[in-house]
Amino acid sequence: MNLDKYRNLTRDTEFKYINVHPIQRGGVLTPEARKAILEFADGYSVCDFCFEGRVDLVENPPIKEFTGDIAEFLNMDEVRFTAGCRHAKWTVMATMLDKGDAIVVDSLAHYTSYLAAEANGLEVFEVPHSGYPEFRINPENYAKVFEEVKEETGSYPKMALLTHVDYRYGNLTDPVEVGKICEDYEVMFMLNTAYSSGLMEINGKKMRADFIVGSGHKSWAATAPIGFVATNYEYTDSLFSTSKIRGRWSGRGFTKKEVAFFGCSPVFGAPLVTLMASFPKVVERVKSWEKEVENARYFVNEMEKIEGLHQMGIKPTEHTLQNFEALPFHQVAKQHKRRGYFLYTELKRRGVIGVHPGLTKNFKINTFGLTRKQIDHVIWAFKDIAEKYNLEVED
Repeated sequence: MNLDKYRNLTRDTEFKYINVHPIQRGGVLTPEARKAILEFADGYSVCDFCFEGRVDLVENPPIKEFTGDIAEFLNMDEVRFTAGCRHAKWTVMATMLDKGDAIVVDSLAHYTSYLAAEANGLEVFEVPHSGYPEFRINPENYAKVFEEVKEETGSYPKMALLTHVDYRYGNLTDPVEVGKICEDYEVMFMLNTAYSSGLMEINGKKMRADFIVGSGHKSWAATAPIGFVATNYEYTDSLFSTSKIRGRWSGRGFTKKEVAFFGCSPVFGAPLVTLMASFPKVVERVKSWEKEVENARYFVNEMEKIEGLHQMGIKPTEHTLQNFEALPFHQVAKQHKRRGYFLYTELKRRGVIGVHPGLTKNFKINTFGLTRKQIDHVIWAFKDIAEKYNLEVED
């Protein structure tokens, strides 16, 4: 066994290169979080003064108060931390639904939404998207699918899930409209904000969400893995139900432990502390979301000056995550000795990483948090590569 490969691990991407990776921009740590992680890097590091047996009730560091602040920030009533957004979705489905129940999801939902439903034995129905090139989700179609579910199963679905911003095209779908439809049909509404909360302002009650799930490491400048689930008082007893089991011989009970969170949410150190340390900056940065979108639209406009490149999804973009179709680069790749890896290599030589290695036909980029100077450098890199391979670039 050669253990040397595990020694002196480094990662210089965020300092040496401009990273445009679609799932990493919103998770870049703040300086405050980088400092805090050194203090709380040890396992169970927030448990020094745990008296209640649950991480959400720890008062030093002020985690208990922090849960209330996040709830206020999202305009919801209560919050719990989870091992990522996928755990949050699973938790809601596991506690609020029964095996065989129907759930309606948008057809751009993350794969973990489907797996969470599968793990809980649910039947999944999909709201279709509009197809190429916009892939738009029409909120009104939730009502149509609700009716289809009733026609097929005899009753309306128990829950609907909307991916606020989808991970494939960065399309933003209005949750208020979906929430209204769910209210009319008395269907519980879960909003997946993995790519929105922490980046833009979220008002859960205005959006009529019964449950909001999110990702700290994707959009709240926290280290992985951490997510959250927020809900309102109507559902807290069910979602946060505590253990009732007793040992038949010992009589042992665990009455403070919340079942769906494995007794105590598994975020006992660095993930939770970085989420806390970044929170003041997150509260401020959501106020600049319009500027971020403006930068993203500028980026798209410049990228589309390269022959044959165009942004897929809703236009103009309403998010910093974009998906580009790039058939000319794909044609170059067919003749290049490195095939599809040529684009990744050429970008890295120019100080840009984050485009998935091997992809040229289409690829995703996220500009969140980049300065205009950095965005201009990324644009220059793509245009310079295009010109190197004799693709036309508008002035």
